[in-house]
Amino acid sequence: MNDVTSRSGDSDGSNRRALLVLICTSAPSFMLQLDANIVSVSLPAIGHSLNANFAGIEWVISAYMLSFASLLLPAGALADRFGRKYLLIIGLCIFTAASFLCGAAPNLTALIAARALQGIGAAMQLSAALATLSHAFHGEARARAFAFWGTVVGIGMASGPVVGGLITQHFGWEWAFYVNLPIGMALIGLVGVTVESSRDPDATRIDFPGVICFGGALFFATLALIEGNDRGWGDGWILAELACALLLFILFIAAEIRQSRPMLDLSYFLRPTYIGANLAQFSFAAGMLTMLTFIPVFLQSGLGYESGVAGLLMLPMVVPLVIVPRVVSRSLSHRLTGRSLLFIGLFVVALGVLWFAVFVDKLAYTSLWVGMLLTGVGAGLLNGETTKIGMTVIPRERAGMASGVSGTVRFTGLVIGVAFLGSVLYQRVKSSVEHTMPFVAEHDRASIVREITSGNLAGVRLAGHDGTASKALVLSSFVSGYQALFLTAAALLTTASFLTWYFVKAIDTPPTSPPNRV
Repeated sequence: MNDVTSRSGDSDGSNRRALLVLICTSAPSFMLQLDANIVSVSLPAIGHSLNANFAGIEWVISAYMLSFASLLLPAGALADRFGRKYLLIIGLCIFTAASFLCGAAPNLTALIAARALQGIGAAMQLSAALATLSHAFHGEARARAFAFWGTVVGIGMASGPVVGGLITQHFGWEWAFYVNLPIGMALIGLVGVTVESSRDPDATRIDFPGVICFGGALFFATLALIEGNDRGWGDGWILAELACALLLFILFIAAEIRQSRPMLDLSYFLRPTYIGANLAQFSFAAGMLTMLTFIPVFLQSGLGYESGVAGLLMLPMVVPLVIVPRVVSRSLSHRLTGRSLLFIGLFVVALGVLWFAVFVDKLAYTSLWVGMLLTGVGAGLLNGETTKIGMTVIPRERAGMASGVSGTVRFTGLVIGVAFLGSVLYQRVKSSVEHTMPFVAEHDRASIVREITSGNLAGVRLAGHDGTASKALVLSSFVSGYQALFLTAAALLTTASFLTWYFVKAIDTPPTSPPNRV
């Protein structure tokens, strides 16, 4: 009896520890997702408080994106070299301290600098957290762990717009950053006492050439994507930034081939399943996560809802991000291969986005919620599965590298998706303005297109037209642009779903064992 009781106690203790590790590795991702959505909602209030123009306020987001994107893969390499727990704690410390500096920033310059520092901490904690998760769980437990991670990230996505609106309205934009302080400090303490140290025993030194070349390449590429739509893709600075990115990436490939223990082992990309998993990750970010940026703008500018209401109207899309990963873990992962789950997820998201394209011109929320639901369900299938499969085909010893690649691919997909789909939106609006408003002088046309694309429809005034006629023409161009954006995203997602099916092999992603029934 005592022996049975002892084993039962050991099992309970092991389960509690596993849950705490899950919290330590999932909560940082939750905090990053929540922070991103809260800050986006708070931008107008920040601009008003700091007397900053729109171009300056954009850098509150861009500075974070640049440092975060540039350091994700190097941070994964550092986690393998010095230890995942060690880097996770450092990342949490930097992110938490930077959050305080953001909230206390006296001017826009200080805020932008603090946001860049926050991006550094975010890259460290995300890479280290995913690497720790991959190393701590394996077999059937890993599938359940990534389902839990996907659920937590989904909660961050779902709560961000609503929480951001409430915090900004009732407490001020500073608390969009201060809210990270208690969460960050609690996680630092919990990680210290819960997470076991782990590292790659064969990682004996830092791949400095790889770190410098890859970080620089991603920095210049991200910078060009951020500025491209505003400056024009033929602008000399944009072309120079893209050229620098290409040169540094070529140098990075050359450096990695020469390394005995490279930061990025390119041999893994010879595996079709790994290519397919990263393609799914990229497409999920570019085609679906970008919708969390574009759709709220359409709900507010096209349908006229307030920001808080628009956040609530997004619930059919974001609630499945919380529920579906649990359904996958409990009911689908032991019946379907990972290959099937990725294909179905991408295809369902494509159907949801296509629904938007078909019904967007109705200008009625009742015509759009089905598309939101489809998109959310597909995203729920993908959110944890893309990361899990990409990290499963890489040895546990290189979990830091795998997490860095996964985070980099997702974030790069998001940046490229926003830039590319934003360009589609801009060009379609421009074409519509030229066709429906030939009476507008050419020197005024570019300004009108920018206002419509950014969603500032009320700021457009057409000479010789009353308010009703002007509004109808402007709204028509706005809807036309979004219809093109949704059609393009649906086509890309559909293509990606079939390519993923082609590359990912069923034998590499078999169904998990059925869950134990007590």
